[in-house]
Amino acid sequence: MTLTERDRALWEWAAGYLHVRDNDAHTLYSYGLATALVARTPSARPEIVLPAILLHDTGWSTVPEEDILEAIAPQARRPELVRAHEIAGARIAREVLSELGHDEADVEEIVEIIDGHDSRAEALSVNDACVKDADKLWRITPHGLATVQRWFGLDADEALRIVSARTHEHLHTEAGRAMAGAMGALASIELTAECAVLRAE
Repeated sequence: MTLTERDRALWEWAAGYLHVRDNDAHTLYSYGLATALVARTPSARPEIVLPAILLHDTGWSTVPEEDILEAIAPQARRPELVRAHEIAGARIAREVLSELGHDEADVEEIVEIIDGHDSRAEALSVNDACVKDADKLWRITPHGLATVQRWFGLDADEALRIVSARTHEHLHTEAGRAMAGAMGALASIELTAECAVLRAE
């Protein structure tokens, strides 16, 4: 899979805002997940979902890096920073999308999705549902689990339990729930004694 020409141009703009706490890698993995979700979700529009996922976390660039983990930790102490990054991300998205000549109605929908992608529990639309699910599904990928372990000093079992609790029950699409179930099953198998024996051989 590769980024479309349209999305590659957008990524080149977005990447400058994503060099904070692995947001660049998180965004690319989430883009791949969003592409899969769109392909399996009737009526989802890739021209909304994919730009939204590329830009959704650009607002973290406006938050001091040393404060970000306090906002996203399992026991978050600075939840107001989650809202701050959404507001900043919506502003950045509007600027970038307008500069690149995206359709005005599409820009409005993308901005609305970004402005609430973490803090808003319910999805506004099928497009919003795909963005929310792609963002959350990253947590349960091998890259996401390894990143969570590193950020919070957790072992693999702790990371999987925390990520699972913050993912499975918060997904909006059938495709997202199926993907989470499959990735969670694989991560669980990796933790078995049988797999440990195989890795040691």
